[in-house]
Amino acid sequence: MHLRKTVVDGKMSTELRRQIREDAWPLPWISGATPHHAQLAEAAGFRLFGLSGSQAAAHILGLPDAGLMTLTEVVANIRHVCEAVSIPVIADCETGFGNVVNTTRAVHEFIKAGAAGFFLEDQVFPKRCGYTKGVQVIPVDDAVAKYRAACDKRAELDPDVVILARTDSRAAVGGSVDEVLRRCDAYLRTEVDMLMIMALQSREEIRRVREAFPDALMYINASAVKPALGSDEYREFGVVTYNISIAKVAQLMMQDFLADCRARGADALNDFNAGRAANPLGEFGYLELTGFPQVVEIERRYLPEASLDRYDSSLGVYDPR
Repeated sequence: MHLRKTVVDGKMSTELRRQIREDAWPLPWISGATPHHAQLAEAAGFRLFGLSGSQAAAHILGLPDAGLMTLTEVVANIRHVCEAVSIPVIADCETGFGNVVNTTRAVHEFIKAGAAGFFLEDQVFPKRCGYTKGVQVIPVDDAVAKYRAACDKRAELDPDVVILARTDSRAAVGGSVDEVLRRCDAYLRTEVDMLMIMALQSREEIRRVREAFPDALMYINASAVKPALGSDEYREFGVVTYNISIAKVAQLMMQDFLADCRARGADALNDFNAGRAANPLGEFGYLELTGFPQVVEIERRYLPEASLDRYDSSLGVYDPR
């Protein structure tokens, strides 16, 4: 039912490149796991969505981010997300789901599914969430081979797709900032567009990496840095984009609500709804956001006019007309 709008020449990858090239940095990267997460981000006015592999494993399969979600499952979700919105989607390509041969196929499937960009990491396969202890990375040469293969497949299918080389080498077994610098230097010698650097531990480490590669486009994950970086600091460090996970926010809010609901029952839900009566989504606003009015448009175009009488002869809180 999703009717994607056309931007630029119709390619989301072209729009993503335009944003990176022309828009003011940093671009907030709203991340989540499902088509509806992406719709919520777009409806709020954000123009870039990141599809998290970790959150997809949790939301779709109820499994940990430990390399358990298959390429087929991931690609199916990417396709649904990309079809649900008219903003670019950057997807998590994990480790390429294996060696350089697997990576070639994964990149092909990601691009065909509609991803405007993707990030590919240098962890061993099977991988694990980058925030988890025990992360291991593959040799630099093996990672470089994957990035070269990914770039070649991108050139064949859609040269505008944006590729981020992600390194988990700071927090991995035997990790260090020196290793991050060594790998970033090697990865930038391929044709990747951006660096994605995980788990730097302080502002000083961010500054050191930024000074080593002043001209590189970067996504820096600063989750380990305390106190947390603010928007002005991301701008000061020249970061192209940073992550805001609405999936994590939703998990925490749902958990809080469930605790209240267990304690107070229906009163908790009634108070929640009353406190959000002015919210544009309302109690059934998700039906509007997911495209119910388009159902009516199709009915008006193709069905007899008499078939629409059902809207006036029935009861319902939500009227899609």
